[in-house]
Amino acid sequence: MSLTRRGLLAGAAVGGGLLVAWSFVPRHYDPPLPAGRDEYSFDAWLKIASDGVVTVAIPQIEMGQGITTLLAQIVAMELGADWRQIAVEPAPISGAYPNLALAARWSPLWRPPIAALTDEPDDWLVRRWAEQTRFSVTADGMSLPAYEMPCREAAALSRAMLTKAAAKRWDVDWLECEARGGFILHGDKRLSFAELAEEAAAIAPPNPPPLRAEAPSDPSDPLELEERTAFPRLDLPSKVDGSFLFAGDIRVPDLVFAAIRHGPVTEAQLSSFDIKDAAGRSGLVGVVQGNRWLAAVANSWWAAEKALDQMAPRFTVPNPIDSGRIERTLDQAVKQGTAQRIYTRGEGDESLGEPSLSFRYDVAPAVHGTIETASATARLLDGKLELWIATQAPDHARRAAAKALGMSPADVVLYPMPAGGSFDRRLDYAHAVEVALIARETGRPVQLTWSRWQEQLTLHPRAPVAAQMSVKLDAEGAIKTLLARAALPATVREFGARLFDDRTDWDAMAEVAGVADPMALEGLTPAYAIPNVAVDHVPASIGLPTGRLRGNAHGYTAFFMESLIDEVAALSRREPLSFRMQMLGEDPRLAECLQRAARLGGWGGGGDNSGQGLACHHMGTLETGGRIALVADVQIGEGGLDVKRMSAAVDIGRIINRDIALQQIEGGLIYGLGLALGSATGYERGLPTNGRLADFALPTLSGTPEIQIELIASDADPFDPGELSVAPVAPALANALYSATGLRLRRLPLHTGEV
Repeated sequence: MSLTRRGLLAGAAVGGGLLVAWSFVPRHYDPPLPAGRDEYSFDAWLKIASDGVVTVAIPQIEMGQGITTLLAQIVAMELGADWRQIAVEPAPISGAYPNLALAARWSPLWRPPIAALTDEPDDWLVRRWAEQTRFSVTADGMSLPAYEMPCREAAALSRAMLTKAAAKRWDVDWLECEARGGFILHGDKRLSFAELAEEAAAIAPPNPPPLRAEAPSDPSDPLELEERTAFPRLDLPSKVDGSFLFAGDIRVPDLVFAAIRHGPVTEAQLSSFDIKDAAGRSGLVGVVQGNRWLAAVANSWWAAEKALDQMAPRFTVPNPIDSGRIERTLDQAVKQGTAQRIYTRGEGDESLGEPSLSFRYDVAPAVHGTIETASATARLLDGKLELWIATQAPDHARRAAAKALGMSPADVVLYPMPAGGSFDRRLDYAHAVEVALIARETGRPVQLTWSRWQEQLTLHPRAPVAAQMSVKLDAEGAIKTLLARAALPATVREFGARLFDDRTDWDAMAEVAGVADPMALEGLTPAYAIPNVAVDHVPASIGLPTGRLRGNAHGYTAFFMESLIDEVAALSRREPLSFRMQMLGEDPRLAECLQRAARLGGWGGGGDNSGQGLACHHMGTLETGGRIALVADVQIGEGGLDVKRMSAAVDIGRIINRDIALQQIEGGLIYGLGLALGSATGYERGLPTNGRLADFALPTLSGTPEIQIELIASDADPFDPGELSVAPVAPALANALYSATGLRLRRLPLHTGEV
C-alpha cells in the first residue's frame, strides 16, 4: 500500500498558518520554525518578516554541497520571492522534515517489519518510520529527491495565502493575481510580501497546493555563467569574509577546551596514564577517563593537548589490526571463499566455463581527508544538554548523547553546525558522546576538538576490496558473459548496525559477519547490454571497521568495470569508445555522455601512447539516475604521473542551479583524483600508517589539471552530481596510464603497488 496523495495538513502553526506534514495518519507537531518578532510562520518550511525577508528552514547539513542555496532557491522560485530577500535557518530536529528518499534507500539497514512496503519514498511505512524517528540524515545525494517537492508545496501554499490576502484587499479573484519578485501583482496594482504577511498567515491554504506548471530550473545563461548567475550561493559571502561559523568557532561563557587520546583500532582499552606528570600544568582544568579514551580539559586546546602528552596514556590492544592480515584475508576470500549471489542477468555465469579473460583488481582502505577535524561544544545546565555539532545524522547524535548521560532525548538540544567538507565522515558521531560526558564530569561548557591524528585514528575508512572480473567473449570479441566476484566486508550493513542499532564497532562487525551486502557493490551491475551477468559478494571479516565515503561503492566498482572494459577492448583490438558505444543501446543517455566527452576532450582513440583514457558510469535506475563520461589526459615525466586535463560530459537531469552543479562536479572530479592517486592508509599494530593530510598525496592547487565540463540538458528528475563525479576518475586515469606506458595498474591507489 502506498500514499501518493501529498499535502495532508496537520496542526496549526504560529501566526495562524498551517504546518505542512504528511502521513498515513495525520500527525501533529509543535511549530518547528517559530516566528520571531515581526515574523509570521506560514508552515514548517518558511516564515516571512514584516521587512519582507523570507526565511527558509534547511533540514540538511551544509557541507559544501550548496544545499542551503538549492532548497532556498526552490522555495524562492515557487513562491515568487526576490532572491535578495531570502535567508536560511537550520531546521530543528523534527518529524516534519523526514528524508523519505534516503529512508527508502536505506530500508535494508533499518530492517522494516514489512519490507514490501518500503520500496518507494511515498510508501506509508517509510513515511511513518521516518517521521517517528525524525530521520533527516544527509547522505547519498538524497537531499533533492527528498525535499524538492515538500519545499515546492510549502511555497505554493504560502504563495496562495499571500495572493488571497491581496485579492481580498482588491476585491478580485485570487486566481487572477501573480506572485513575482516579492510582490503580488494584479494589473497595475501590487503589494509586497511584507505588507501582506500578517494577513496572509491567518488565511487557510488551498488543498492541493497550486504548484507552478514548470518545476524549478536554472534560468542562467550558460554562456554568461562566469559573469553572472541568477541564484548565487547564500553562504559564499560569509565564507569569503570569514564570518561563516563552523563547529570549532562556537564560544559560550565560561568555555573550556578539551583534547583527547583514543586507543588503536578497535577494541583497545585504556590501561594507564601518569596524571601526576600533568597535575601542575598551567591552565589544566581536569582529566576525564573513558573506556577507550582519555581527555584533558584546560583553558586552551593546546594546553590540554600538551597535558595529554605528559600523561602518556597507554592502551591494551587485543588482536591489533594489520594490513598484511587484511590483504591475506581478502586474497583467500576472493580465491576460495563462499560467495553469495546478489545479482543475475540472463543465464548468470552458467555459460562462463573457462573464462576468455579474467583480471584481479584490489583497493586499499581509503580515508576521507576532511579539512575540518571533529569538533563539538556541550553545555549541561539545569538538567538540559546543549550540543553545537556538525553531524549528518542529528537525531542519532542527540539520542546517543542523551543515552550516555542517562537523559531523555527531549532534554537534549542540538544546534546543527555546517561541516567544512564531510565526505560522509560526519555520519559518525562519537565526539557527541565524548563531549557530553566531558561536560558532565567537568561541570563547565566544553569544546572538544580532535587533532588530525585522532581524526585519522578513529575514522571508518572505505572498505578494502579484492575483485576478480571474468568474461566469456563470443567469436566477434563481444562480451557474452560477465562474472564479478568481490571480497570485502558487509560494510554498508556494518555501518547500518552502528547507526540504527547503536552497536559498537566490534559488535557491528560480528553482527553482519558472513552476510551478503548488495549495497556494498552498487555500480557493479553494468549499464552495458551484456546478455549474461552474475555479481557475487564474498563477505570477508577483516577486523577493520569500515564506513561510508564520498562516492561509496561506486568509487571502486566503476574502477573494476571500466578497467575491465578497456582491457577487453585492448586485447580484442577494439577502439575503446566504439567498443563501449556498441553495448549501450539500452542507455542512450550514457551513450550521449560518451560522445560528448569524446568531443570535449579531443578523444583520439586512446592509442599510440596518447596518454588518453576513457571511462563512463551510471548511478541510479535506467529510467532516472545520473550519467557521466570522462576523458583523462596524462603525461609521464621525471616527476611521475602528471594529469593534464579531465573532460567530462554529465547528465544529471533537470538542473536547478548550474553554478552549484558545476562546482560539485569539479569538486567530485578532484576528490576522485585524490582517491585514485592517494587518500589511502595501511594499518600496523592497530594504528594507521598515514596520519597527516600530507601523507595522502592529495591534489594541490598547482597540481590540479585543467577541467572541462559539459552539462547535458535534460527533463529527467534531478540527480546529485557530487557523488556521481567521483566514480569515473580512477578508471579513466588507469586507462590513460595504460595508453601512455603500456602498463596496466589494477590496484587503488594507482601510483603504488602497495600502501
